[in-house]
Amino acid sequence: MFQTFDVQTDPSHAAPRIARLRQAMLQAGVDAFLVPRADEHQGEYVPARAERLKWLTGFTGSAGMALIMTDRAILFVDGRYTLQARTQCDVELFEIGDLVGNPPVKWLEAHARKGWRVGIDPWLHTIAEVRKLEKAATKQGATLVPLHENLVDRIWQDQPAAPLGRVDVHPDCLAGQSVAEKLAALAGAIETAGASHCVLTDPSSLAWAFNIRGCDVEHTPLALGFAILAVDGAHRLFLDPAKLSAESRAHLENHAKLSAPDDLAPALVELCSHAAAIGLDPALAADRLRGLIEEAGGSVVEMADPAQLPRATKNATEIEGARRAHLRDGVAVTRFLRWLDLQEPGSIDEIGAATRLEDCRRAAGEAFQEPLREIAFDTISGAGPNGAIIHYRVTTGTNRALGAGELYLVDSGGQYRDGTTDITRTVAIGKPSAEMRARYTTVLKGLIAISTLRFPEGTRGRDIDAFARRAHWQAGIDYAHGTGHGVGSFLSVHEGPQRISRMGEHKLLPGMIVSNEPGYYKEGAYGIRLENLIVVEEAREIEGGDTAMHGFETLTLAPFDRRLIDPAMLDGWERNWLDAYHARVLDVLSPHIDPDERQWLEKAAAPLAD
Repeated sequence: MFQTFDVQTDPSHAAPRIARLRQAMLQAGVDAFLVPRADEHQGEYVPARAERLKWLTGFTGSAGMALIMTDRAILFVDGRYTLQARTQCDVELFEIGDLVGNPPVKWLEAHARKGWRVGIDPWLHTIAEVRKLEKAATKQGATLVPLHENLVDRIWQDQPAAPLGRVDVHPDCLAGQSVAEKLAALAGAIETAGASHCVLTDPSSLAWAFNIRGCDVEHTPLALGFAILAVDGAHRLFLDPAKLSAESRAHLENHAKLSAPDDLAPALVELCSHAAAIGLDPALAADRLRGLIEEAGGSVVEMADPAQLPRATKNATEIEGARRAHLRDGVAVTRFLRWLDLQEPGSIDEIGAATRLEDCRRAAGEAFQEPLREIAFDTISGAGPNGAIIHYRVTTGTNRALGAGELYLVDSGGQYRDGTTDITRTVAIGKPSAEMRARYTTVLKGLIAISTLRFPEGTRGRDIDAFARRAHWQAGIDYAHGTGHGVGSFLSVHEGPQRISRMGEHKLLPGMIVSNEPGYYKEGAYGIRLENLIVVEEAREIEGGDTAMHGFETLTLAPFDRRLIDPAMLDGWERNWLDAYHARVLDVLSPHIDPDERQWLEKAAAPLAD
């Protein structure tokens, strides 16, 4: 299994750990200390060594930050994790704050005390973030204090070692572009930005630029490291040599000088002595890198990570790979949905369902001779009220049977060498209520609205997010997460800069893969989310129109639960889309499933009846 179901934290551990941290704060001369869920690369998925927030608070979500003061502690989480934080943390010890509406920077701006010294680890906060924190602290007469040692590390006696996952070569036949071509383009972008060098800090950019994949973090094929790219082609790559096989070493030595991670700081200092202008992405690079360069007398050029946009805009080879990955994933998920449909209510629990789904993915990968390399994230397998916890992770302590009259939400994905998948389906266990059917159909209307959308060049994610919510708002409901996130190509299941949300500032460009996942969550009762992955198509002329319009191609292939659809709530064009989608699912998957499965799918994907 790529996923375990062990209970990973205990809320009772937090109090003694907070007490020890406060003692360390006293010794360091700070009145407050920020503990983000981050590592030196600012990634969403971090190695066990960097799970400081989880170790300190008990919170296991992928986004959050704790502000520890001498007399209070606040855990800031976003809307996906509000319920989860309350169940995983000692609420007598931690206040639960709003990471989006009132994040730590706003809280400090309003509540920091005059004379406070607020400690941070500058490796764990970006340049842009530190600027905001400094401004907020200064406004209240407080001081932001970068520390040379992380205070959690000081008290975490059994902190895991840094990961040493093997690095593999990602072949050109899957990447669609050679390393030499990519590095030449990146060098041109760096020169255009006015820099002589640029530090790549995001392991996804490292993986993309050098056509490698690793296994330093769970579920995401990343090798943690840094690179200094040079306009003159004298690139350097900073990876632990223990991660490299003979093949990957030879591959990388063709394109860069290899060095250990500890050599990064001396390398930057040396470049500064030669008047290098070094590019850093203020939204991604650790503030400590800026400090190293400026302390050495160097010049920082603020620029976007030059690999981020080309990585996000998939080439034709990567898009075709995504289609193949979704074909085998569709077979796996459809086979799982059929199996689930044949089980008696109450006979299966959340762990059993998640285990079966992973088994289905493994079997489909083997049948297509493209093995499942990993799951894309811990499967969200939520029955009844657990489905209302947006990023629920089932454990042996929370495991629940799929009971009659309930809804079951399963959000899962696979990592294949040719693509990353992410799909959510919500299923009725037994007979659903009229309210469940109405809410499900509302969510489905949101998904169809995005699926059928046409939009002009320059449209951003925030411009279309409301289309997914229109039916929700008409019904007086909403959901506390974005409608869609970017997805990598055998990389992170959450990839920027593209996203469909109120904060989606980047233009949606051809080749970008995004999720389409509206939802509805009734606390203590049930959750509904429906998710397909879609890819932005090239703009095309519309007959009778005068402006070319982009659209979306749906990649995901699996039926929706027709028992939960109220046809009367769908307009004609919505029904047409759904019937056409189901017909495509049946047509594409049928050659790859057995007769019994095909018979089930024919019913599951049949046109809607009045």
